Amino acid sequence: MGDTAAASAVVREFLAGSELDWSEPSPDSFVVTLPGVRKQATTCSLIVGTHSLSINAFVARHPDESHEAVYRWLLRRNLRTHGPAFALDPLGDIYLVGKVPLGELSADTLDRLLGAVLEAADESFNTILELGFASAIRREWDWRRKRGEPTTNLAAFTHLLDRQD
Repeated sequence: MGDTAAASAVVREFLAGSELDWSEPSPDSFVVTLPGVRKQATTCSLIVGTHSLSINAFVARHPDESHEAVYRWLLRRNLRTHGPAFALDPLGDIYLVGKVPLGELSADTLDRLLGAVLEAADESFNTILELGFASAIRREWDWRRKRGEPTTNLAAFTHLLDRQD
């Protein structure tokens, strides 16, 4: 069994023993959903390459506003990130990305890697929304209140209602 096949077996065995939702859409490619609190779910792509395992996790779409403030905050947050770091795709969507050499791949490494992604995505989510989507949050709040819709999942942003940036 080659390095890639052995690494894929490690990933497959780890995921099979976890309580996570996952699939293997193609050989050496896995999709895992991490449950969160602030960000209800973070979808991760794990790809076993020739020399390393790469992880890509979508965090948020490109900000509607205050792009510079969002990107500055992400760069500062990268200083505290263990493992994966924040990155942008060509559209400006926000991801967490990282690589692990195949020689270092183990169940413990996968557990730490996925834990780091979950922690970074979940802890950062509300700040990203607050900085990059404040106007949209205010509009959504107003729309829901006018129609008598619940605002429970917007409760973390009540402080934005008083500010009109």
